[in-house]
Amino acid sequence: MPHVVVKLWPGRNDEIKKNLAERVAQTVADNLGVDVGDVSVAVEEVEKRDWGEKVYKAEIKDNPNIYRKPDYEYK
Repeated sequence: MPHVVVKLWPGRNDEIKKNLAERVAQTVADNLGVDVGDVSVAVEEVEKRDWGEKVYKAEIKDNPNIYRKPDYEYK
């Protein structure tokens, strides 16, 4: 606890994804007052062509648990 999932388009190498995961984990730990060893971070790639259906419409749009909404919208 806690677990964070970052979804993004393909194209970043493992080093970039690992650095992102480490920074996200540290930020989460600092803000929640937990040990960084208790935080897990997954990075999932989603093809650009699938983003609207698989991520935006399925997980972002109309989701009351999103505390930071994007500035874009898929119709």
